[in-house]
Amino acid sequence: MPRQNRVTPFGEVIATPERGTLMGNRGVLHDRHGAIRRNWKGTRWIICLLDFKGRKQEVMKPDCYTQLFFLDEATALAAGHRPCAEYRRPRFLDFCAAWKKSHPGEDEQAKPSAFVIDDRLHADRLAPDRSRRSFVAALDDLPDGVFVTTTGDRRQAYLVWGDHLLAWSPGGYAKRRQRPPGEEVMVLTPGATVKTIRAGYAPAVHPSAVAPVQGRG
Repeated sequence: MPRQNRVTPFGEVIATPERGTLMGNRGVLHDRHGAIRRNWKGTRWIICLLDFKGRKQEVMKPDCYTQLFFLDEATALAAGHRPCAEYRRPRFLDFCAAWKKSHPGEDEQAKPSAFVIDDRLHADRLAPDRSRRSFVAALDDLPDGVFVTTTGDRRQAYLVWGDHLLAWSPGGYAKRRQRPPGEEVMVLTPGATVKTIRAGYAPAVHPSAVAPVQGRG
């Protein structure tokens, strides 16, 4: 049976046999038997690598953080995570540079710290009742790499990519539709991250975004 450790663009943690291309965490979510007991713990939600300097880890080790896995970086960003300052240092610095450009006036002299970014993202991804926060925007105004849902199907996450909306699945982007002009959509990617992407941070996407996979949709 697959472990419950894959993350969707909605931020949900699901069990699926398909493997991810990136790892991350948001604290200790599982109990001593490996069952998920909470959706998050703490504000530090990061995106790491599957392999880093040959380090070996036991998956879902008792009392240690829960390893989470993502289809790609765009999925992880939509779920509310940001690049790890250690495991993905170059990407973290790129994210900080675009963040600073997209958030003028916060601190003109210094790069934003991981703590500043984490606090802002936590406010953007969670409503006061701890439910998932999203917002409405014009599809025409959204940059590539952002995830949305449409009026016709609020449970299907779509990646905005060029002239198309790509339907997310655990194994890749199996279906695509033409990007409709003038439509309003519900945006899953946190607002601060959308601004950062618009300012020049380009999320890495699964190869199927270019050549759609066949099979599960």
